[in-house]
Amino acid sequence: MSGANYLFTSESVTMGHPDKVADHISDAVLDAMLAQDPASRVACETMVKDNLVIVAGEITSRAVVDIPTVVRETIRKIGYDDPALGFDCESCAVMVSLGRQSPDISQGVTEGRGLHKEQGAGDQGLMFGYACRETPAFMPMPIQLAHAITTRLERARKSKKLPWLRPDGKSQVTVEYETCPERSRGNGKPKRIHTVVVAAQHAPSISYRDVRKQVIEHIVLPVVPKRLIDKDTIFHVNPTGRFVIGGPKGDCGVTGRKIMVDTYGGWGRHGGGCFSGKDPTKVDRSASYMARYVAKNVVAAGLADACEIQLSYAIGVAQPVSVLVDTRGTCKISEQKLSQIVRELFPLTPKGMIEHLKLARPIYAETSHGGHFGRNNPSFTWEKTDMVENLRKAAGLR
Repeated sequence: MSGANYLFTSESVTMGHPDKVADHISDAVLDAMLAQDPASRVACETMVKDNLVIVAGEITSRAVVDIPTVVRETIRKIGYDDPALGFDCESCAVMVSLGRQSPDISQGVTEGRGLHKEQGAGDQGLMFGYACRETPAFMPMPIQLAHAITTRLERARKSKKLPWLRPDGKSQVTVEYETCPERSRGNGKPKRIHTVVVAAQHAPSISYRDVRKQVIEHIVLPVVPKRLIDKDTIFHVNPTGRFVIGGPKGDCGVTGRKIMVDTYGGWGRHGGGCFSGKDPTKVDRSASYMARYVAKNVVAAGLADACEIQLSYAIGVAQPVSVLVDTRGTCKISEQKLSQIVRELFPLTPKGMIEHLKLARPIYAETSHGGHFGRNNPSFTWEKTDMVENLRKAAGLR
């Protein structure tokens, strides 16, 4: 690696990773509530360990949901349906401890109540959204490739193309970036893949040599751009030599512990709040989705090569406390003007974001694995680029 270049690494995990099992259960509970009552207030946390599932939190809803059944069906869909895995949908114990949303919070979120009459944010906090031109999905390359590897692992397991695969797994991709004189650090150009790491849970009957060979041949090489692979690219596959014990049997899983996997792989900043198990009145989720939507449309409109949006909120208050547009020096107009345009064109109140992005729908279980951003899913309204023409017109570029 030359002195002017630098390395950046991102990771992804499969839906069978214990933390993602927890995320998936929390979002499945949320979906079950929203399916019956779109106005449900849900803050659902899950912990999984060995053959135990604990679901806790606060839910206020008119929905009547059999939580243990939702939990078991979710675990079955993920692929934990065999007692030999040490965690399975039929025999696991399910503990539920759910209360109602605090009335002190509720009055600030319910329109017409509290100090402010508009529907306010469900909590204080700061949220970020990011987009760049690095990939067709407007995502940083390391996280996009890491997701591609874990998604392919899941497909190969479910299709039984690689019948020895088990649900747990992780990937990690390190990209070498080449800096250019006109670019600042962090806005380099991907030059090559430096290292790929894959951890694939496997049946005890297959050898390490076969796991390594098949993972590289059938999982990694089909999704990583060949032009970025060279003789010096490093491949680490199950670098301990064995990965039979996995999932909740091997590690405790908790909702919200994979926030970098869920977002930009560490490339864009993060406000610290997780997404899964939260209804869209929680701005941790809805404002992060809106920030991604804004950033992606700004870049797709050609107004910048990279864009990061920060939003911040006060609990019970509708309008954001602050809005920051940072294009890392790539903006085609002044950032001050772009910030003004963003405020004018995009609804940034909780009610406005929920209505514009159609967030009061049971769409969230799909988000709980494979990343919340950069995916071509019709339900992911925050990935649409339907504001491009409006942005260009407002910027005077039409």
